[in-house]
Amino acid sequence: MKRLQDRVAIITGGAGGIGAATARRMADEGALVVVADINLERAQSVANDLNGRGSAVQFDAGNTDSIKAMVEFAVAQYGRLDILHNNAALTSPEVIHKDTTAVDIPFATWNAVMNVNVKGYMAACKYAVPVMLKSGGGSIINTASGSGFVGDLTRIAYGTSKGAIIALTKYVATQHGRQGVRCNAIAPGLILTEASKNTVPELLEMISNHVLTPRLGRPEDIAALAAFLASDESGFINGETIRANGGSLEHQTHMHELDEFMRNALKAN
Repeated sequence: MKRLQDRVAIITGGAGGIGAATARRMADEGALVVVADINLERAQSVANDLNGRGSAVQFDAGNTDSIKAMVEFAVAQYGRLDILHNNAALTSPEVIHKDTTAVDIPFATWNAVMNVNVKGYMAACKYAVPVMLKSGGGSIINTASGSGFVGDLTRIAYGTSKGAIIALTKYVATQHGRQGVRCNAIAPGLILTEASKNTVPELLEMISNHVLTPRLGRPEDIAALAAFLASDESGFINGETIRANGGSLEHQTHMHELDEFMRNALKAN
């Protein structure tokens, strides 16, 4: 089903796992896709696989002039803009290493994360909304995270930025929804991208213990949800953040330990 036939979409962070999967899904659904990423070579590789329905552009999510140029590129290339998937994030190892606690995080790290993850999303909305309004409206999809709902022992800047994205989503929806621009967010749990597959095996096991599905998430799961939110089928959904996490935040915190206790009790009997 071509739910997005000839609509124009920008996918930021389009060369990464979720971004690339979303670019493929939207192109398969008929969209013309601009794959935007700081790594132009990888973005071009993704665009080349979209069967003539993709273009690549280099952009820096921490630079507002670059974000404006990205939107202008999409309009110059395809004449309009209907879909924006704000998906880029600052996740370099050196940043993750320094993104710790309120006591220990350097201000430079905090500012860098907020600049990309929050101001970058706001800037993309700032430049995309007027273009969308010219053709009657559009759909903005922001990538948030489960980290925006709960605390953690580390990555305070990342989690706070994702909470800010959830709030930003509501504000954009409130301010432009009646003009025809919808804005929703997706809050993924652990998604098995190539990067996450290379993480500590014990961490993957710990997270798996709290997922209420037989498997962890895949980039294609988020891509399918993003395509739905971009389509008219989600036309009455606005300002929402949909958690796609396999149910990992939907149960009592002691579920795994209780399950093990009950299993051991049954074995003892």
